[in-house]
Amino acid sequence: MGQYTLPDLPYDYSALEKAMSAEILELHHSKHHAAYVAGANSTIEQLAEARDKEQFGGLVGLQKTLAFHLSGHVLHSLFWENLSPDGGDRPDGALGTAIEEHFGGFDAFKKQLTTATVGVQGSGWGILSWEPLGRRLIVEQVYDHHGNVGQGTTPLLAFDAWEHAYYLQYRNVRPDYVTRLWDVVNWNDVAARFTAATGA
Repeated sequence: MGQYTLPDLPYDYSALEKAMSAEILELHHSKHHAAYVAGANSTIEQLAEARDKEQFGGLVGLQKTLAFHLSGHVLHSLFWENLSPDGGDRPDGALGTAIEEHFGGFDAFKKQLTTATVGVQGSGWGILSWEPLGRRLIVEQVYDHHGNVGQGTTPLLAFDAWEHAYYLQYRNVRPDYVTRLWDVVNWNDVAARFTAATGA
């Protein structure tokens, strides 16, 4: 059975200077993301041990811990791919059309996702997701890594609002950080995820 591994970044630590410093990106990836990977692997092992020994007294806590670490790993893996030194602007094609249809325009979508990300209470994420039952794009606000999301939604674009993502550079001014993230959004990646999620 395979273990979770820390993915390599598709760019250098200094590549996203338009939005985040090399120091922040390196710490974020090599320390924080790595800790979620290690936590997910450790919790999987603890769950296996609990099954083997038929000792399920700590199961609820282990399930919550797995959700925390695994979701942290999934969302960070998505976050790195969602960003590019050549990013920015706005999407076109099917994704651009869907944003127009479901949000009334790109600017309205941008304001909603920005507000959701900036307004996360404590630690969390702002996420553009595909909701398959209604077949629509929605914005979700995620607390920590795994709370307050619609079941079955597929995240397409994730903005990390944890303090470790920006505090060394932006201090407590989260809105400035989120504003700069738009300058490095990799719309090709988001569009590819949209195509895969919708089966288009």
